[in-house]
Amino acid sequence: MEFKIQSKNFDHKGKIPSLYTCEGKDISPQLSWAGAPTGTKSFALICDDPDAPDPKAPKMTWVHWVLYNIPASTAELKEAVRATDLPKGTKEGLNDWKRTGYGGPCPPIGEHRYFFKLYALSKDLPDLGTPTKQGLEKAMKDSILGKSDLLGTYEKQKR
Repeated sequence: MEFKIQSKNFDHKGKIPSLYTCEGKDISPQLSWAGAPTGTKSFALICDDPDAPDPKAPKMTWVHWVLYNIPASTAELKEAVRATDLPKGTKEGLNDWKRTGYGGPCPPIGEHRYFFKLYALSKDLPDLGTPTKQGLEKAMKDSILGKSDLLGTYEKQKR
């Protein structure tokens, strides 16, 4: 079975509903996965937007969500998951708003791409505090067994 992340709320390469953005309730979408590689001990999740601030002239990748040490027994994060609802042992990192938790799409201009990247890891990571995406990537680089991406797009409806 292929390692795959998906959502009930939008299709791969589909539009993210406004409910999950700054124009809606800014809650996290439901995410589920299956087919983790043999030996997976934990998962890490990074959601980011490589099209910031303008997809015609991107200058940075904006980080929306950072999670790690999601237990290997976990196969889903429910819609609107809060820190208190995360699977036991899951740790949060900092997004680019300098806070933990999910921050939904809020592109200043044009249609942006949002990648929900799930990593299967061969171990639980040490407590990294609240790492940035870069800190998490550095900590997990030698323990990645597999990776799966879910891509969603969004363009603001209100101007």
